[in-house]
Amino acid sequence: MDGVIERKPISFRLKTDLLDGLRRNARRQNRTLNNYVESVLLDIVYHEPNDVTKASIGEAMSGRNRNKAYTDVDEMMNDILDEKE
Repeated sequence: MDGVIERKPISFRLKTDLLDGLRRNARRQNRTLNNYVESVLLDIVYHEPNDVTKASIGEAMSGRNRNKAYTDVDEMMNDILDEKE
């Protein structure tokens, strides 16, 4: 019969909090846990980012152009305003 997708039962040992999160996400989307996990895994395995995204990921992983982390809003605003001048 054409169009039949073969599935194989399998089991995993997951952390309880991870499983709880997966169940919550599945419930929010009104889906079964199995369907939700399968769709997440399909996205991970088959999703290919575009060239711009790949370049951005490469740049971020290389350590070039690191963003400065701020703990002071005034310092951040001063840096932003200095860049515009």
